[in-house]
Amino acid sequence: MTDASDATTQNPAPELRTELRNWCEAWKTCLQNVLSQVSGQPAPFEISSEPLPTADSDAWYTVVAGGAVHGEMTLRLPAASGTSLAQKFLGETEPAAAGIAADRITPDNKEALEELLRQIAGLAATALAAVTGGEVQLHLSAAAAPSWSSDVIVCLQTRDEAGASIIIEIQISPALAAELQPRVQAASPPQTSAQSSAPPAPPSLNVPPPASSYRRLMDVGLGVKLRFGTRNMRLRDVLALCAGIVVELDNPLHSPVDLLLDGRLIAQGEVVVVDGKYGLRVTDVVDPTPAAGSLV
Repeated sequence: MTDASDATTQNPAPELRTELRNWCEAWKTCLQNVLSQVSGQPAPFEISSEPLPTADSDAWYTVVAGGAVHGEMTLRLPAASGTSLAQKFLGETEPAAAGIAADRITPDNKEALEELLRQIAGLAATALAAVTGGEVQLHLSAAAAPSWSSDVIVCLQTRDEAGASIIIEIQISPALAAELQPRVQAASPPQTSAQSSAPPAPPSLNVPPPASSYRRLMDVGLGVKLRFGTRNMRLRDVLALCAGIVVELDNPLHSPVDLLLDGRLIAQGEVVVVDGKYGLRVTDVVDPTPAAGSLV
């Protein structure tokens, strides 16, 4: 890969809050490290605000964050970028056949691309602990375009040896962006020697934030999902899925159905049918009030 600085000269990185920039910088660093390891050469990326056109052949991946922060983000790659990264991961030196990379990602390349992104997400989960002040879990899966409107959109961009652009777009959900802000603001500044000798201050009361701090987010549209159950599956079993196979879930029959907001459990209930559509009769709300210092 070549230096990406010329690709972003006319499109500098967008002005982001410190915590959001640190989040994106951590992903950029982990992407560079993993690609450098698999390709055996430097892979410098830049954070760019250059618009990325949407195409039906784009590959979408959802990353659900848990642990110190909760929320969702997406990774979007043009077919050509996805194919190029997959070939580097597989150690293929020959370029894709003309027209193939621009039109679609082959099943083999798509599988390799997903594994590459999982490795990057695994490394990012460790790096982001310093950003959030606690352990972070990241779950990556292939998905469609998100239902929520993005709070932040940036592109990680470089060029390969042939000069072709490789771009990964990051979209951060409003819920994740809101969770990141108080985490960084809550970090205490370094104490001076005079401060360190002073007696510790009494613990502060757990006072809810003023309503004005999160009222502006009340009209933000957020996607919610119903989760009937979960189970762990081996990769070979996932690849063997076909029409007619029954996947047994760990949840027992008639157990409550989970209502998720950006991957976070917010309520449970019973499935009902309303005017020919599925619905949820809420039976239990999980932590309905915002935590102190949180915007949502």
